[in-house]
Amino acid sequence: PQVEAARKAIRAAQVERYVPEHERCCWCLCCGREVRKHLSHGNLTVLHGGLLEHLASPEHKKATNRFWWENKAEFQMKEKFLISSQDYARFKKSMVKGLDSYEEKEDEVIKEMAAQIREVEHSRRELVRSVLEPQAVPDPEEGSSALGSWKGTNSQVASASQQPSYLDLPPAPELDWMETGQPLTFIGHQDTPGIGNIHSGATPPWMVQDEEYSSGNQQIGPSYEEFLKEKEKQKLKKLPPDRVGANFDHNTSTSVGWLPSFGRVWNNGRRWQSRHQFKTEAAARSKQSHKEK
Repeated sequence: PQVEAARKAIRAAQVERYVPEHERCCWCLCCGREVRKHLSHGNLTVLHGGLLEHLASPEHKKATNRFWWENKAEFQMKEKFLISSQDYARFKKSMVKGLDSYEEKEDEVIKEMAAQIREVEHSRRELVRSVLEPQAVPDPEEGSSALGSWKGTNSQVASASQQPSYLDLPPAPELDWMETGQPLTFIGHQDTPGIGNIHSGATPPWMVQDEEYSSGNQQIGPSYEEFLKEKEKQKLKKLPPDRVGANFDHNTSTSVGWLPSFGRVWNNGRRWQSRHQFKTEAAARSKQSHKEK
C-alpha cells in the first residue's frame, strides 16, 4: 500500500508544512533496510518523496533483480516496485508545481491574516477616537433647559472662585495636651520577636519547633532492634500455627541435661546392646577413677 500511494503521488505531488511525523521510515524488502518515506527540507515536506527517490535509484533496481532471482517471484509484480527515470522526472515537475501552489496558499493565508489585523487595528482606533471625542452639542429643542443648567453651572463656578481657598485659612489651634510642656519621644516600632508574620520579621510557622520536640532529640520511628523483632514476627506469621514448637519460648533458660541420654551413637546392632555396652564402660571408668583417687 505504501508503494501504491507513492505511485499516485507521481502525477500530483503534495507539499505540506513539516511536522515530526514526517521523519517516519519504511522497510524495503528488496534492499533489506529502512528508507525515509517523505522528503523534507526546511519547513516543507514532500509526501512520499523519499520513497520515490529510493525506488528510482539504481541500487534499488539491482537489489530488486537479485531479490526476484533468489525468491523466484512473479515477473509481472517486479515493475510495481520500480520507478523509471521518466516517471521520476514527471514527479519532479509535479513537485515544482506543488511548491508553487503551496506558496500561493501561504500568501493567501498571510494576506487574510494581515486583513484581519488591519480590521482589528481600525476598530481599536475607532473605539479610542470615540472615547477621546468631546460630548455632543445638545439639540435646539432642549435649548432652554440646557441654557438654565449652563447658567447654574457658571454661577456655581463663580461662587466657588469667590470663596477663599484652604491655603488662606488661619492655622488650626493646637490641642491642650500639646501645651502642657511635656513633650513625647517616639522610640520606634516595638516588634516582639516570634510574634507577627513573615513580613514583619517573625519566624515562619514551619520553622518553629514544637514544645514536645524542643526538649531533646527524640527518635522518630521504631529502633533497629524493634524493627528486627517485628520482622521476625511477620516471618513467623507465615508459618503454620500448629507446627511443632510453635509456642516454645526461646528466651527461657535450659539446663545442661535437657536432652535425654541414649548412651552413645547408634552405629550397628540392636539399640539396647549399645545402651548396655555404654553403661558397662561408664561403670568401668568410674571404678578406675575411684582407684586413682
